[in-house]
Amino acid sequence: METVVIIVFVLGYLAITLEHNLKIDKLIPALAMMAILWALIALTHMPVFEVNAELKELEPTHIEEILLHHLGKTAEILVFLLGAMTIVEIIDYFDGFATIKGFIRTKSKRRLLWIFSILAFILSAIIDNLTATIVLITILQKVINDRNTRLWFAGLIIIAANAGGAWSPIGDVTTTMLWIGKKVTTLELIKYLLVPSLLCMIVPSLLASRLKAFKGDIASEVTVEKSKSKFGSTMLYLGLGSIVFVPVFKTVTHLPPYVGMMLSLAIVATFAEIYSNSKFSISDLDQEHDEHSHHSPVHSSLSKIELPSILFFLGILMAVAALESLGQLFHFAEGLNSALPNTDIVVMLLGVGSAIIDNVPLVAASMGMFSEPTDNPLWHFIAYSAGTGGSMLIIGSAAGVVAMGMEKIDFFWYLRKISWLAFVGFLVGAAAFIGMRAIL
Repeated sequence: METVVIIVFVLGYLAITLEHNLKIDKLIPALAMMAILWALIALTHMPVFEVNAELKELEPTHIEEILLHHLGKTAEILVFLLGAMTIVEIIDYFDGFATIKGFIRTKSKRRLLWIFSILAFILSAIIDNLTATIVLITILQKVINDRNTRLWFAGLIIIAANAGGAWSPIGDVTTTMLWIGKKVTTLELIKYLLVPSLLCMIVPSLLASRLKAFKGDIASEVTVEKSKSKFGSTMLYLGLGSIVFVPVFKTVTHLPPYVGMMLSLAIVATFAEIYSNSKFSISDLDQEHDEHSHHSPVHSSLSKIELPSILFFLGILMAVAALESLGQLFHFAEGLNSALPNTDIVVMLLGVGSAIIDNVPLVAASMGMFSEPTDNPLWHFIAYSAGTGGSMLIIGSAAGVVAMGMEKIDFFWYLRKISWLAFVGFLVGAAAFIGMRAIL
């Protein structure tokens, strides 16, 4: 029966990977796979286990207990993401991201490259790499008219955004998973990954700045646009500050991160309601969500968060949890460690793999495979590899996929022009991490 379980998981995973070919949203096979796997476990009375991290062994448990355990861990991540997404949408409601355009006042392609790369690196560490990419490519489209030039900038934005998301506990979904799963702590994550992530951004940008595509000036005039709302700048700084506050809240109170995110959302929402002079009614579901009308900004923002992504994470994380509960990931890790004693190679292969298949289930699987204690360098290296490895292919990260859609970037164009830059940056950052690990 375990063979059947693996077949179901592989088929579901293939359906997720081939979503564009099948023209089926990936949340559908993810949810179906989750339900079928747990149904098979329940109907066939398969034994389930919980991994004892201290003893590095499997302990028998009941299906109701283990299911509730994994659902609780998954819910922490989903509630956290819901809060972060809503804050970002509230900032956008007030057109707060228009403030960022004020930093762009040059026509030099080389300087613009560094401005966009640095902004992507910093923003992705705060609002996550996906949102940072959307914001910066939207700005890019208003700054540069020539599409061919924009493609090059978009490629480097993807690399910088993924690098920036790797070193922050709130910068990438996979890093957030490791943080909420108590595999890494904020300060240790920053200590180990800030320099490797910086190099992963700087080296490709430095190499790209010497290419012909980034020489000379842009043809169009750079215009500084003001926010449509007079509260745009205030909401931008308040929103970003509230998200940054979450790791601080967790460190001080030792409560799960989603509690701090809910407090941050409450503060941002309060100011949003005051600034919009409207009252929020959660029951008023039939109203049209017309921005800057009499409707609540919180209501409008909640209607725009990406629920398909939330449901996808629910499905894939609970599906991987099914394999973990059967002890299959634990045994697979033992076999992998026997075949490849050097875990650095395993983790770097995971990074390369994240460029081909979704890094969320890869990291979820690694969390079930390894039982190292909190802040073991292995977890930091996994965070780096999974976060930055996806830049090697346009389909390898959420940032890449959204940029592909916004700019219609061709897969093979990216493979020829950008992939080698991402690969060099990945290797340099990995080498820096291994060197720092030996020192720290």
